[in-house]
This record gives sequence, structure tokens and C-alpha cells, in this order.
Amino acid sequence: MKIRNLILASLLIFIAACSPKPQQKIRMVWIEVGANFNQYANSTDNIASDCRRLADGGFTHLVVEVRPTSGDVLFASKVAPQLKEEALWRPDGLQYVPREADFDYLQAFIDAGHAAGLKVLAGVNVMVGGFRCEAGCRGMLYDHPEWRDWAAVDLTPGGLLNHLDDSTTIGGRFLDPANRDVQKFLLEMLSDVASYKDLDGVVLDRCRYDDYALDAGYTAAAKAAFAEYLGGEPSRWPVFEEPGHIFLDKEPDELENKWLTFRCKIIHDFVADAVETMHTVNPGLKVGVYVGAWFSEYYRSGVNWTSPRYPLAKEEPTFRWATEEYQATGFADLVDFMLLGAYCPADNIHGEEEKTMEGFAKLGAKRLCGEVPFVAGPDIGNQPGFQNGGRADILPEIAKTMDAVCDGCFIFDLCYIRAFDYWDAFKQ
Repeated sequence: MKIRNLILASLLIFIAACSPKPQQKIRMVWIEVGANFNQYANSTDNIASDCRRLADGGFTHLVVEVRPTSGDVLFASKVAPQLKEEALWRPDGLQYVPREADFDYLQAFIDAGHAAGLKVLAGVNVMVGGFRCEAGCRGMLYDHPEWRDWAAVDLTPGGLLNHLDDSTTIGGRFLDPANRDVQKFLLEMLSDVASYKDLDGVVLDRCRYDDYALDAGYTAAAKAAFAEYLGGEPSRWPVFEEPGHIFLDKEPDELENKWLTFRCKIIHDFVADAVETMHTVNPGLKVGVYVGAWFSEYYRSGVNWTSPRYPLAKEEPTFRWATEEYQATGFADLVDFMLLGAYCPADNIHGEEEKTMEGFAKLGAKRLCGEVPFVAGPDIGNQPGFQNGGRADILPEIAKTMDAVCDGCFIFDLCYIRAFDYWDAFKQ
């Protein structure tokens, strides 16, 4: 009997040793430029210290943003201007704060992140080129008057408005996704960031039309490209004739349907070119996209992030008008991974529909059709119930819920982990 028990015990030990261990779920955190500028812009010691703290807290991946909405960059580039100052919140509003150090910001995160055992990805805001606040206007579009035609143009109550002529709206200034010179510039810039040989990945953010939603995109370049797409001049321009179209409030007519499809095709084709460009420069690099998980509203931004195999018109009431041509603009099959922002109130963890973290993730899995790995998760600082901190009690449940649905948990932003002392809340 003792011999039999010994053999059985040895067999169990052998099986345990040979069985694959459960794969660790991803814990990914975003590091926005502005929100973390004071901490990292001038200090490699702070970068190294916080990378170690993230690894000790169970994080596996970090996304360090290296191109904010100004369009200037924090990596070596032959085409994009270097970021020299960033707008930060002060008691009297946003103020620009200079960057005094000259070390390579992206390389510092790569080195410190890898030393701590983290995967390091570069977050790149794509279709942006300037920023305006009370302290003034900054960024590449403002610094280069010759690039004026690169700026987005939107339909407003006063007519068509170039973003550079908007003297009231605070925030980013967008580029025209349909402008081929813009595309060329962005692809060259992405080649530069892909050339960091030790970088693990790149995440494209704001790879979309601007925040004017359905009123966005009415540049001269877009009109010419749309006419080429139609095979003739559009019967009206702008396509949506009245401003204020935040959501579709009626069934789109044929021209509106074509315009919605055209904008998504522009983004689809750019994503395809961006992925190919970066993979050519660095074949081992993983290229992904951040999108908002609220897909039922995301058509406003000219983005279809689903699988092209996903039957939109059949599955989504919002998209009953979607044609096969529109469905084909889905780009999930083009990228190596995706980040879904499951942004909603702190108490909306569980559920089956949009507006809950679990629902966002489950619907994301359905819409992606298994095309691509993805992580999802909340904004833990700006959404209702999160703003004042003190929610470490629910963070493990959020991570567990995301783990059950997708490949891990994505958190925005590191500044809130630091501000609210959430360093240990995501340990697995």
C-alpha cells in the first residue's frame, strides 16, 4: 500500500509539473502625458520608482502616452516636433508648464519598465495637432501655418469652421483624416516610434474624427476624396445640412449612408496602412488601437471597430441602416490587440448591456468575433463615484469581472492610482 501511495504521489507531482500553468491575465495601465507631467517629464528616478511599484502591484503592461493632443512628441522623430511644454491644471485654470529635461522620455520608460518586468507600449494620439486653453494655443498646427489645410473643418451654426479659427472651444485641435498629406506625415511619425527596437507595442488613440461628431470632416480634401468614392460630385455639401448632429435622429438617406461609410473607410484604410508601416519597421512590434466601448454611439466618430464578419444590421438596432459596405469597414482583423474603455459610474460593474463595465466587455467580445485579443476597464478618476477616491474596495471585483470576459483589465489612469493610493488594489 505504501509503495502504491508513493507511486500515486509521484504521478501527481509529475502531472502537476507538466501541466501548463493558468495564463496570467493582463493588467494594463495608461499613463497620460498631462496628468503625469509633473511626475515624469523631468525625472527618470520617478519613472523607475513607479514602474517598480506597478510591477509589485500586479501590473503587467503600461501604455506610456508619448504624443498628447498638441501633436508634439516625447520620442525621437524626424518629422514631428518635440514637446516642450504641456498644459496642466492650476488653481486658476490650465497653464503651460515647460519640460526642462532632455532625456528620451519613451526610452526611459522602456528601460525602467523592462527592468521592473513590465511590457511597455507607446500611446500615440493620432488625428490631433494642437491644443487651446486659457493660457493660449500650442502645437504643430499653430506652429506651422503652412499646414493650415491639414486641420479639421466642421459644420457649425456659423457655417464651416477650420479648427484653427475656433477661438472659443477649449481642448484639442484635430487633423483631417482624409487628407493624404496628413496621412503621410502620420505614417512617417509612426515609423519613428516603431523604430524603438525594444518597444513592445504601440497603441493608436484618437484614431478617429473629431469631437464635433457627425458635423466633422468637411474639408476640401475630404470633399474631393468623397467625390472619388462616389464616382461623382456629392449632390449636397455638407452632407448633413444642419449643424448639431450629435446622433442620428432619423434613418440616413442614401448620401448620408455613403458619407458615414466613407468616413469609416478612411479610418479603416489608415489603420491598415499604419499597422503595415510599423510591422515593416519592426516585425515583432504589437500594434493595437484604443476605442471607447460604447459602440452603439461610436459611429459618430467615423469608427467601426468591430470584426468585418460581425453582422451589424442584424445584431445592432442602431445600425439597421448599415450596408455590407459599411460592415466591411470593421478593422478588428487588422490589429494585434485592442483596448476598450469601459467607462461608466463606479457602481455600474455588473450587467449585460452597455453602460456597465461587464456589459461593455461582453458586447465587445461579441462584436470582435474572436478576431483579436482585448482588454477592457474603467476610468477610475473621472466617472461618477470615482472622483474622490476611496474605492479600493471595488477595484479587485472590477479586475475579476474583466478577467472573466476578456484578456485582462485596462485602467485609466496611473495618476489616479498614485493620487488615491491604489497601488495594491489590482494584485492577482
